[in-house]
Order: sequence, then C-alpha cells, then structure tokens
Amino acid sequence: MSQQPAHTERSLSTLETEQTNPATSHIDLMTPLEIARVINNEDARVALAIQPELPKIAQAMEGIAARMRQSGRLIYIGAGTSGRLGILDASECPPTFNSSPEQVIGVIAGGERALTNAIEGAEDDPSGGEAALAALQVTANDSVVGLAASGRTPYVLGAMTYARARGALTIGIACTSNSPLEQAVEIMIAPIVGPEVISGSTRLKAGSAQKMVLNMLSTGAMILLGKTYGNLMVDVRATNYKLVQRAMKIVQLATGCEREQAVSLLERAGGDTKVAIFMGLTNVDADIAREQLTAHGQILRSALNDAHPTA
Repeated sequence: MSQQPAHTERSLSTLETEQTNPATSHIDLMTPLEIARVINNEDARVALAIQPELPKIAQAMEGIAARMRQSGRLIYIGAGTSGRLGILDASECPPTFNSSPEQVIGVIAGGERALTNAIEGAEDDPSGGEAALAALQVTANDSVVGLAASGRTPYVLGAMTYARARGALTIGIACTSNSPLEQAVEIMIAPIVGPEVISGSTRLKAGSAQKMVLNMLSTGAMILLGKTYGNLMVDVRATNYKLVQRAMKIVQLATGCEREQAVSLLERAGGDTKVAIFMGLTNVDADIAREQLTAHGQILRSALNDAHPTA
C-alpha cells in the first residue's frame, strides 16, 4: 500500500464524502425497488448542493472563455472516477461544438490504462500531476480544472500547484469543505452532497456533482464563444447519420425553412451549419456567408445582427 503524503493525513472520518448515510444503513435488507428509491432520493440532493456554487461556476466559466479567446485550452485533471469524468466531458466537445480535440483535454493519473483499470499508487504522486501538465506545456492562456472528490488527492494538488505557478487559471472541484485543493486554486467549486449511499463510494453523488459542474463549465464557455445560436448547436460536427439529421433540423429551426431547402443550404454550405443558416437568413452565397462569419469571430448572432437579415 502506498504511504500517504503528510498533507493528506486528515482523518477520513472528517470528510463529508466518507460519512455513513443513515438513510442507507440497512440497504442490504431493502427490496430492489427500495434500493432504487433511496438512490434516487439521494441523487435528487445533488443539483441542490450545486446551487450555492453557481456564482463561482459562472466566474470560472467566464475565465475559461476569456482564455479560449486567446487560443487557450481547458484542461481537466484528476484520478480515478474524477479523471474519467474529465476525459468524458472533454471527448464530447468536438462533436457537439466542432472544437479542436486540443481545445478541451482530459488527463487522468496513470494514463490511458487508468480509464479501465485501477493503477496502484498513481493518485498518490504529486510529481505525476506536475509532469502531466509539463508535458502539455501549460501557459497563462490555459485554464486547468483539478477534480478530486475528497479535495486532497496528491496527484491533483501537484498539478494545480504547477499550473498556478505558470499563471494558468486554476479551478478546483471537490465535494468536501476546507480542503487542501481549495488552498491550491484561484476558484474553488465545492458542492457538498453529503454521505454516499455506499459509504465512501464517491463515484455516486460526488461523481454526479462533478459531471454536472463540468457540463456547466464546458457548455457555458462554448456558449460565450458563440458556439450556439439561441439553444441550437450551430457548430455541430455532422460526423454520423444522427448528427447529419440534427444539422438539417437545426437549419430548419433557425431559418424556418422546409427540410428540402435545409438540405440544399447545407449542400451549398459544404455541410457547415452556421454558413447554411446565414445563407438562409440573408440570401447570400456561401463565400460571402463565410466572410461575414469570419469577420465576426464565427459568432452567428453577431454576424446576422450586422447583416440585417431578411428572414
């Protein structure tokens, strides 16, 4: 067993994530329906626990978007479930927002093998987190989000200390209060979800809370960058049949046109949903639409406002 560094010696009994949940003290005697019901009841607490953290989430969202405008990246780093959640959120950004795979990155202690296997001791080495970010050549234009349900994972603490020293925006997400992670970052987001259904199993409520916060950070930053028009994913990358159909529907909703016209607009736009919408609303050709979007930083609403759309 790995020896814990001194700064993680805080007793597990004091961590909110490690308490015993009185609602589930006899869960092994419950019927399947009762088990499902108690888990559902506990999960309902997660969104409420996030509410007090919304101002900090908004602050982080704004900071991430500002750095992305300077070609900065959003980097998630964590161990175990926390690391996997960061990689999950990062992997969904390219197909949803047509972002570069290098714009939102997930890093997990132990590397790729840790996605499906427990890597003994990987989370206990602060130098591992530092080395992972050094390999990514983190700069002041980047935003680094450290994920640790306990708020004390050495790998994550090492990473955040390194990132902060290089001027990156540092954001922590944990489900415990007054944690070492809070001392290592500029913005701390700490939804206190309380004891888990199974004591200490932070893949449950704590994992759900972390994923919900990541949803807000990545989605909110992309909205601020103009990746949506209203609530439509106008930067969607049509990489499969479902997404091609979605792009057609988005063009229809944004322009009010029929399906046949949406197909035509997308074909003339080379499959670019934003270009197709701009064409449909301004009656210009694809080249002019691209020029106008480029002139407005690829923000569709801004380009349309300037063009005085006819539809």
